[in-house]
Amino acid sequence: MVTHVNAEAHGDERGALIAFVDAQRGGLRRAVLGLSDEQASARPSASELTLGGLVKHVAETELNWLRMAQQKPNERQRTQETWGDSFRLVEDETLADALAFWEEVAAETEEFIRAVPSLDDTFPLPEAPWFPSDGAVSMRWLMLHLIEEIGRHAGHADIIRESLDGKTAFELVALASGESWG
Repeated sequence: MVTHVNAEAHGDERGALIAFVDAQRGGLRRAVLGLSDEQASARPSASELTLGGLVKHVAETELNWLRMAQQKPNERQRTQETWGDSFRLVEDETLADALAFWEEVAAETEEFIRAVPSLDDTFPLPEAPWFPSDGAVSMRWLMLHLIEEIGRHAGHADIIRESLDGKTAFELVALASGESWG
């Protein structure tokens, strides 16, 4: 869903990147607006994706990239065995918990990006078949990747939400603003 992203101050590339990441976060947050935990865990299609699972996955993915950029261990690192749990609420997890966790990660991401000396600073990529060996990416790349990653999942969320109760992204933008649509 296209929403207007306010222009940054002239030359404020960090502010622009943060604003566009946050705009994509907003799309996913709006997709869960007003849902119960049961609705957030529902699978209205053949896909295994759920809205609550998408929120959890995006929060954990953002944390993972943040920790790589900070060159710190990820306290929520997934293994091959637990990877699937990053896409669903398990045990006593709630949508509210996932959203609160994501809010903390988002704040930490913004604080980190505003504090790095340069968006050209790099960090190493982990060893994986999909990354170049001895690869490194910049902080700018990190922010662009978060826009891509969150945006992809916000699109998934739009489809799941509309399948759940018929609410479209336009309706959810209006609802989040306290207005009605249509």
